[in-house]
Amino acid sequence: MYIKKVETKKEAKLFTEFPNTLFKSHPAYVPALTLDELHVFDPAKNPAHSYCESVRFLAYDGKKIVGRIAGIINHQYNKEFQTKIVRFSRIDMIDDIEVTKLLIEAVTNWGKEKGMVKIIGPIGFTDMDRMGLLIEGFDYLNMFITIWNPPYYQTHLESLGFKKDADWIESVILWPKVVPEKIKRGAHIARSRFGYELIKLKSKRHIDKYVYDAFDVYNRAFNELYGFYPISKPVMDYYIRQVKSLVKLDFLWFVLDKDKQVIGFGIMMPSLAEANKKSNGKLLPFGWLRLLHSLKKFHTIDFYFIAVEPKHQGRGVLTMIIEDGIIQGNKYGVVRALTGPELEDNVKIQAQWKDFNPTNYKKRRCYQKQI
Repeated sequence: MYIKKVETKKEAKLFTEFPNTLFKSHPAYVPALTLDELHVFDPAKNPAHSYCESVRFLAYDGKKIVGRIAGIINHQYNKEFQTKIVRFSRIDMIDDIEVTKLLIEAVTNWGKEKGMVKIIGPIGFTDMDRMGLLIEGFDYLNMFITIWNPPYYQTHLESLGFKKDADWIESVILWPKVVPEKIKRGAHIARSRFGYELIKLKSKRHIDKYVYDAFDVYNRAFNELYGFYPISKPVMDYYIRQVKSLVKLDFLWFVLDKDKQVIGFGIMMPSLAEANKKSNGKLLPFGWLRLLHSLKKFHTIDFYFIAVEPKHQGRGVLTMIIEDGIIQGNKYGVVRALTGPELEDNVKIQAQWKDFNPTNYKKRRCYQKQI
């Protein structure tokens, strides 16, 4: 077996499609969009490369690909927190610990050459990238924006000396048929006492009016969370382009204060997992049609982002979003919601769902090791 650095477009495509081949027959695996995955490691497409550098490796057994891994160094994050961390991402391999060892060694050695002393992962360029190794809930379909992997990944990494750095939990919530009175009261107080206004857009042309201020809220709201570093405007543009074509306006909210400043926002999305699984991550020839169909007819909602300006938290902003979210969801016949990954120690956000009797059904982990 040997390791090869990804250097050509052909190798980049092989890198991107490897897990789709490896796990194609597994009922819980949902691929990422192939085009998005190709772009994320392209410095010409992903502006995070202005302050990050990355590398990709493929592991071969003869002529057969048996594993892949990416290495990332976020120089701004390291400078801000005075650390020397190399990240690993997009790790996938057959059930052979020798393959995993080769992959980890490749990123470790790359990081050491650049002066790094610690390796963490799986984690990406930014907080909005896919992160966290699945360690519980392997039989459930993964969300469009999350990682799926089999149980042996955890066994391999821990056998190689990796320890827990952070855990995320994911919950499923049965969709309420009516808005709970507690949510109604909270939303009413937010409007009447604090003068907050919920904005719903009629056209995607108006998204740009609010979205950059919303990202500034996102930066301040999540600033102290694990692995977070504020997102720059070029990176904002990159993510906006990714989401804009798929966002459903009924499930996009901006909240303004009395001065018409954005102090909160929320994005929920109809589940795109089944559609993307059927297309194996490809938009052509029928991938786009499947995604568009999923935006029209759906029963599961994914919670993508809900953020509130820190000084406005606890004043009902979130209840305004949830209130309208329940109403909109019932119009479409939604039966359940998936919260997506939430840090296990993020008690504030978890407290918001307790009245809906959430069931924790998945857990994922970021590992760390000194090198």
